Amino acid sequence: MLKDITLGQYYPGTSIIHRLDPRVKLVGTLVFIISLFAFGSISAYIVATAVLVIVIRISEVPPKFMLKGLRAIFVLMLITALFNLFLTPGTVLVRFWKLTITQEGLRMAIHMAFRLSYLIIGSSVMTLTTTPNQLTDGLETGLRGLKKIHFPVHEVAMMMSIALRFIPILMDETDKIIRAQEARGADFDSGGIIKKAKALVPLLVPLFVAAFRRANDLAMAMEARGYHGGEGRTKMKPLVYKTRDYVSYLLFVLYLIVMFLTRKYIKIDFPL
Repeated sequence: MLKDITLGQYYPGTSIIHRLDPRVKLVGTLVFIISLFAFGSISAYIVATAVLVIVIRISEVPPKFMLKGLRAIFVLMLITALFNLFLTPGTVLVRFWKLTITQEGLRMAIHMAFRLSYLIIGSSVMTLTTTPNQLTDGLETGLRGLKKIHFPVHEVAMMMSIALRFIPILMDETDKIIRAQEARGADFDSGGIIKKAKALVPLLVPLFVAAFRRANDLAMAMEARGYHGGEGRTKMKPLVYKTRDYVSYLLFVLYLIVMFLTRKYIKIDFPL
């Protein structure tokens, strides 16, 4: 399951999505995520699905590679759906023991399942088609206006890109630790949820040690290469908008207009 996490990985390619300015992909991802929470209906999800399918097709990244990332967050989606299902007040549909399922809770659980799934897939499209260096440059350039209030833009962008890059690295490290402990007789599969959770506790110490070791190695490598922050740094490949980037911004506006019109005139929602 750990290998199913695709967030933070980069899939090399030469598609037009790969060649877009990273600032465009960051804005596009933000617009897509906002639209998921602002326009919640079956018709809106149909439009979002169509857009995702088209973008994934254009990106030339195998759909299976993107969709398998959902397996890694299945537990999170299940917990989120259950919390919304049982803790949302409203019109009672089913009541058993101390638990109550309401019409509003069932609707919210379905919405959250769709939103989390599309959020992960949409974010994966960005990270799979953008290198960590491009993400750093895009974040830094996009947030440079905050420098006027002395916000550490470069440092924040660097930390976010490193964090994204470390996700698959730490997952690989965890997988290696699990395999090593299984070879020594550890059992992570049998028993109930509580037993499985307790079995994962011994993974934390070597995982944290490995994470701190990698962080220390990275810090030493950056210092050895003369890294001292973003002040006065130049870029070998400055970000420059091209025609395809401006066209992409127009498509984002068109997407929001379609979502707004869909919500206003095509009112298809869950029959609950």
